Amino acid sequence: MAEAASQHLSLPSRLLELCALLGAPRDSLRGLEQVAQKKGVKHLSALDPEVLSIFVPPFISKGDSQMAGANCGTLGKTRRRSFRKKRERPRPEQWKGLSGPSRVPEPEDVTIPGGVDLLALPQLCFPGGVCVATEPKEDRVHFLVLTDVCGNRTYGVVAQYYRPLHDEYCFYNGTTHWEPSWPAVSAAGCFVPYAVCVVSRFPYYNSLKDCLSCLLANLKLCKDFEVDSPIKDFAAKLSLIPSPPPGPLHLVLTCFLTEQRIVFFSSDWALLTLVAECFMAYLYPLQWQHPFVPILSDQMLDFVMAPTAFLMGCHLDHFEEVSKEADGLVLINIDHGSITYSKSTNDNVDIPDVPLLAAQTFIQRVQSLQLHHELHAAHLLSSTDLNEAQAHRRAWQQKLNCQIQQTTLQLLVSIFRDVKNHLNYEHRVFNSEEFLKTRAAGDHQFYKQVLDTYMFHSFLKARLNRRMDAFAQMDLDTQSEEDRINGTLVSPRRPTVEKIASRKSSHLQVTHRRMVVSMPNLQDIAMPELAPRNSSLRLTDTAGCAGSSAVLNVTPKSPYTFKIPEIHFPLVSECVQAYYADFVTLLSKAMDFLAPDNSLLLARYFYLRGLVHLMQGQLLSALLDFQNLYKTDIRIFPADLVKRTVESMSAPERAQAERAPELMRLISEILDKPHEASKLDDHVKNFKLPKEYMQLDDFMKRVQESGIVKDASTIQRLFEALTVGQQKQIDPETFKDFYNCWKETEAEAQEVSLPWLVMEHLDKNECVYKLSSSIRTNLGVGKIAMTQKRLFLLTEGRPGYVEISTFRNIEEVRSTSTAFLLRRIPALKIKVASKKEVFEANLKTECDLWHLMVKEMWAGKKLADDHKDPQYVQQALTHVLLMDAVVGTLQSPGAIYAASKLSYFDKMRKEVPMALPKTTVETLKHKINPSAGETFPQAVDALLYTPGHLDPAEKVEDARPKLWCALSDGKVTVFDASSWTIHQHSFKVGTAKVNCMVMADQNQVWVGSEDSVIYIINVHSMSCNKQLTDHCSSVTDLIVQDGQRVPSEVYSCSMDGTVLAWNVSTLQVTSRFQLSSGGLTSIRLHGGCLWCCTGNSIMVMTTNGFLCQELKIEEHFKDISTSFLAFQLLPEQEQLWAACAGRSEVYIWRLKDLAQPPQRVSLKDCSEIICMIRVKKQVWVGSRGLWQGTPRGKIYVIDAERKTVEKELVAHTDTVRTLCSAEDRYVLSGSGREEGKIAIWKGE
Repeated sequence: MAEAASQHLSLPSRLLELCALLGAPRDSLRGLEQVAQKKGVKHLSALDPEVLSIFVPPFISKGDSQMAGANCGTLGKTRRRSFRKKRERPRPEQWKGLSGPSRVPEPEDVTIPGGVDLLALPQLCFPGGVCVATEPKEDRVHFLVLTDVCGNRTYGVVAQYYRPLHDEYCFYNGTTHWEPSWPAVSAAGCFVPYAVCVVSRFPYYNSLKDCLSCLLANLKLCKDFEVDSPIKDFAAKLSLIPSPPPGPLHLVLTCFLTEQRIVFFSSDWALLTLVAECFMAYLYPLQWQHPFVPILSDQMLDFVMAPTAFLMGCHLDHFEEVSKEADGLVLINIDHGSITYSKSTNDNVDIPDVPLLAAQTFIQRVQSLQLHHELHAAHLLSSTDLNEAQAHRRAWQQKLNCQIQQTTLQLLVSIFRDVKNHLNYEHRVFNSEEFLKTRAAGDHQFYKQVLDTYMFHSFLKARLNRRMDAFAQMDLDTQSEEDRINGTLVSPRRPTVEKIASRKSSHLQVTHRRMVVSMPNLQDIAMPELAPRNSSLRLTDTAGCAGSSAVLNVTPKSPYTFKIPEIHFPLVSECVQAYYADFVTLLSKAMDFLAPDNSLLLARYFYLRGLVHLMQGQLLSALLDFQNLYKTDIRIFPADLVKRTVESMSAPERAQAERAPELMRLISEILDKPHEASKLDDHVKNFKLPKEYMQLDDFMKRVQESGIVKDASTIQRLFEALTVGQQKQIDPETFKDFYNCWKETEAEAQEVSLPWLVMEHLDKNECVYKLSSSIRTNLGVGKIAMTQKRLFLLTEGRPGYVEISTFRNIEEVRSTSTAFLLRRIPALKIKVASKKEVFEANLKTECDLWHLMVKEMWAGKKLADDHKDPQYVQQALTHVLLMDAVVGTLQSPGAIYAASKLSYFDKMRKEVPMALPKTTVETLKHKINPSAGETFPQAVDALLYTPGHLDPAEKVEDARPKLWCALSDGKVTVFDASSWTIHQHSFKVGTAKVNCMVMADQNQVWVGSEDSVIYIINVHSMSCNKQLTDHCSSVTDLIVQDGQRVPSEVYSCSMDGTVLAWNVSTLQVTSRFQLSSGGLTSIRLHGGCLWCCTGNSIMVMTTNGFLCQELKIEEHFKDISTSFLAFQLLPEQEQLWAACAGRSEVYIWRLKDLAQPPQRVSLKDCSEIICMIRVKKQVWVGSRGLWQGTPRGKIYVIDAERKTVEKELVAHTDTVRTLCSAEDRYVLSGSGREEGKIAIWKGE
């Protein structure tokens, strides 16, 4: 039954897909003998090769296979493209020396793996033909890449060796033939080449080369008619080795990025594939999506005439032929290190330079690499131990490879880092036009070509899907402090004073740097102001760039070696099953001796053991291993294979699997839920201006796509401004004018160049957002400049700086007029708190607009100071710039009135009292907005503070304290708690609401979700690669033992009443129990017992699940219907504090006697309690209540000893949903979706 069920189950590729012996046909060799006997024949013509023998797994005989039944290792390979190869029938005559009846072998079916073309394989294994030699030649190896019609690749390693042409024996297709004794020709010196080709699904070139080297050593000891047997044994061994999960590599060059038609040339066939594969692999995360044929035989040269982009390889002998005949090719001579173009179109090939600054930094990093092992080890004594010397060289090579990977990945990041600033994630739009405007003029040609490639389009999809790959991780690791600060801002981007200063100081250095040659025949890089020249990456003078271009000091992890068991022959089922059993035993022993924290290697062992269990036909054991893999490292979880495994199970096997809770959850996850990746919308749009009239919804979408503003409420106010006095729709021409006006203003701001004298008076993060025309003021003639902090005058004549006022110090702003001759000139007057003289500026036609802008900034700053929330200033800046764009767009008498619709904070200042209660202002330290950049505010569902670590092995960013903020729909944003700037923009942990978070150890944060999964986040990579799926309903709480710096155990609970204890190192459940009542919302650990809060009671349980005591709500609230919402334990006071649904009181019980009636603490103007935490000797209660008759999120701070309310804090405009403590020094509160902000409070 199991055998029948598994017939359609296809395992991942083993190390070997196919092994073939190739050489000249038998008839050709017979004719060659006759030619070679003729005296004076020195040059023998090349022969056409063919396949002599093919070996395809499985290698168990049919009889043994049938006896093994379901336990056989075949597991029913899926039927692929079949090639019927008939073995040639030998002549029936009996020759002298052979006895016995004539044996005529029957034709044999050979199932050929997809992607392997047996007609083309001989040409690729002998790309120059079968050239018979007059003397023995050295064995050679080269490499292949085979691509099927679907673009799937297989990889081949070919080993060629020569044998003398013997006179008596020859072999063909595994059959020995005795031929008449021709005259001996060994004296004539004929040596015939043969090739052994191994095909694999993985590019393990070096490993397969080593294996073939061992095989050739054995083949040379065999007689001609004996070679099939060792080749078959060799192939059988490789086929029984499961392939481990592969890992990525990285590198890039301009020709690949711009998707040219590229041809590699070399006199060494082996180098063609290896070099091409290096460039292909190092493109990661970009992927080459065009034809890839690294070796072309003589008969395949016409492939280079293909009109589309491709990557191919030819022997150097064909260089002139290809150069003359084909058009528009990039010809790369590997042997000489040169790059040329097809002669017929040499003047038309346009390959732009890599962006100058990125190229400079890259080349400097390459220069600092230790590329020569002899120089690297020059200071060491010569090793007398060959194995030790080889180990030293391997370690050096591994470190060098890691450094090259990091260096080339840094190049990619420096080229494409700013792409994310021009993406709209909600509508999946990339604004390529605006991205190009931010690039240096000399780099435009490069980016224009790259942005049109298939590779870049796939790269955009990954960015829009927020994939945390190597590129995203490197971008995060190398992010500047300015980028982190900008991540928290919602205002439009402008160059900061610091950036302007660096631009001024580096301008001369950049324009005078020379790029010189690092390889033969390379030229100088063109300067930015000149037309770009066609060239590859070149060296630069390193002066002035030192420090920023050092190679990352990457220490590669030591490789782990797992020795597979011996494979015994003959290859019958019993031997194979013994081999699999030994394999499982060795893997299990290796896992037992593995360090608990080495989850990376443990996951690989689970993967391999699961595959071996599948080969044995033990599907349940395989599923258990894959279940453990799923929660250890989801990145290598073979979802498709597991799905096929489950579908292939018989009904009894499926029922048995579903009786195990962990397997039932895995089966449900794989079969019942569509894979998350399939839900992702891969469509990427380029921003285009609208061509039709727009209502509010369409207008909002278009503005968000343009990248101007994302906030929906701001866009609604903009819509009202642009449609004042007309029908509520916007025509395409008005939108185009508004868009162009906004972008022109943005471009002008990028060109602002402030004198050094002015920049000395400004903060490094200040930006100039608005400049007036040249006007007369009472402080002199000049231009008024507005930053996010102040107004100042740029004086004319001799450039100078005159402070007008900071927005904080403004007392009054008036629009008036002054008399000049017989006219009245509009003027702006600003009264400043610290100055007696009122500032007056004759702004003329600009006066009304500046009046609106200054008042809005003044109001925004006042709100920011009162609420300790700098986002108000950023939002005010957005309003101001939108006012400017509206006036520039409408250019009508009503333009100022229209712009006033955006004066939001100024109206708020007039209509609503802004000042918060004194206690709130004194306690509130700061506010941050985790929803910055989102379309709508997001509810803050959970908060977690993690302290910093002083581990010198960690990056500085990782050592800082962090605030983890869970938003709606499983989004998590991470703040640097030392500066309250964004450390990591939102990444996803599922799609459901997050209920709880806890720091399990210094490397892991556990996140409990409504979807019943516990997601484990790596704090260094900021990625979630592990999931715990043992709960069957919403995970409601996670706790660790208080006071333990590195906890060894985590407790989790779910709504159905399940409580699990987890070993942090092994991620295994150490104990579990279930409450009968369900409705479990939170747990606490005290006195060796778990206190469990359900709706109807608080139960005290041992960690093994035995009930110690119970506090039932019905015993204390008989007259009302309510339930427990939250509770806290105060061990020092021996108290239990609890809140109940619909009640505005906190209830306090003594831990020693829960039967006694509770004490009560009433909370004034409280509508409902939501959450509570203990901070030292206080209890902080988050709630929804009233302030001045308006609903607000409130926090009550209660003294735990006196049981009185010490403070009543007006925290948020929406409900306080969650609270957390930062080392008992600060308390952080998160609000609902109406506000979506986090408040930081001073703890007492």
